[in-house]
Amino acid sequence: MDAWVWWLIATAVLVVGEMLTTSLVLAMIAGGTAAAGVVAAIGGGPAVQVAAFALVSLALLVGVRPVARRHLRTPFALRTGVASLVGSEAEVVAEVDGRDGRIKLSGEVWSARAYDGQSSYAAGTVVHVVEISGATALVA
Repeated sequence: MDAWVWWLIATAVLVVGEMLTTSLVLAMIAGGTAAAGVVAAIGGGPAVQVAAFALVSLALLVGVRPVARRHLRTPFALRTGVASLVGSEAEVVAEVDGRDGRIKLSGEVWSARAYDGQSSYAAGTVVHVVEISGATALVA
């Protein structure tokens, strides 16, 4: 069998191993085996194949893996429920002050009060929801 086929088999085995471990180490080494396979396919000798394998694997491990891990580790923050309403705009339906008021938020009428406890917003004013406390929106 040709050398490039062995490199291809090694690449496939490493990719399957990466799917099982998700550490990204095997994926980076698989990149090196793929590069060595390409070198073998275009006629490079065994020394050139091993050099391509080593250099590409090392470059991927040092250069790509840390960046990829950082991006994969960052959780996607999906806000749901009332948390998704924070930051939204709402229209004042009944005057909002530090104690009471009503706003229309996402098509529903909510009780509301001024976030700072002192401001007053007349009906028709557009306000921003700063926080949700129970069933009351705190607006500014």
